[in-house]
Amino acid sequence: MRFSVICCARKIAPLTLKHSNLPEEFVRRCTEVIEYEAPKLPTHRQVSLKRQKTNFELHKPWSSVFQHSNYPVKKTNKIWVEPIKDWCFFRGDRVEILTGKDKGKQGIITYIVQERNWVIVQGMNMVFSKPRTHPYHYLLKEAPLLVNKQVVLVDPGDLKPTQVEWRYDEEGNRVRVSIRTGRLLPIPEMEEETIDYKTKSSYIERGKDTVDAAMCKVTFVPKLKTFEMDLMDEYGIKEDRIPAKTYWY
Repeated sequence: MRFSVICCARKIAPLTLKHSNLPEEFVRRCTEVIEYEAPKLPTHRQVSLKRQKTNFELHKPWSSVFQHSNYPVKKTNKIWVEPIKDWCFFRGDRVEILTGKDKGKQGIITYIVQERNWVIVQGMNMVFSKPRTHPYHYLLKEAPLLVNKQVVLVDPGDLKPTQVEWRYDEEGNRVRVSIRTGRLLPIPEMEEETIDYKTKSSYIERGKDTVDAAMCKVTFVPKLKTFEMDLMDEYGIKEDRIPAKTYWY
């Protein structure tokens, strides 16, 4: 029973936060669905009923399509997802298709939905879709593939499929290693891409960006003072009066 609860759980995956380059609190609020909230009156307890499970699709949590699919009054079915302890797939990795019409072909991962164990492989597993706004038009797009059943990583040395595990090198860094050959599978540069930049080193600071010097500057020093004492020290106010005794009855 406990394993079923874990499989049905819906939390924001680490890769979703990394690729978004947005504050974690903002992404969490986008996925938060309040089904009921008590009126703000003194006669009511201030309680709210939040949906515990969120259905993740190909759209990002902060998009309008995601908000529409998780509308508060909309009933959603439970989607069971097998939990993966060590995630080994990243954008830019070369994988081989194990099932379907593209079985045996290799491609590059361009999109990841870690909450559903999905990856999109460029030019593979293509399907036709009909948009609602244009019923006579058909679109050809990539369908998602499961990482634990439908794709496998490719060894960069001989371009053959292999299983991968995480190990530690001599410097203590966590790296991916091919079980079959022992070669290292480096993390692709495409994994660093976000909405704002391709790589961190190539990002150009703009006028509204906070520079590194301002980020590292210490602007707050904690002290054992009240707010009033801090203001008195700031403006040079001296208090020489002796407070009178206070009696409680």
